[in-house]
Amino acid sequence: MLLTELRQGEKAKIKDLSGVNQFMKRRLLDLGIVEGSEIHYKYTLPFGGPLILDCSGQSIGLRRMEAASIQVERL
Repeated sequence: MLLTELRQGEKAKIKDLSGVNQFMKRRLLDLGIVEGSEIHYKYTLPFGGPLILDCSGQSIGLRRMEAASIQVERL
């Protein structure tokens, strides 16, 4: 399932980042988001804004276009 298919408040584990471009992979790695990381989908900002995720105690905003290329497994 894709990250964008999660509902507000759900937790998931990152399964596959191969669909993400190299620049975004590097950014996610710098933030500590790698395959196997557990994330908590907090909420989405209005008017097509980014998804707000919580990973290891830090909140991260991720554009929908990038979130649509990340495979996750619901916990």
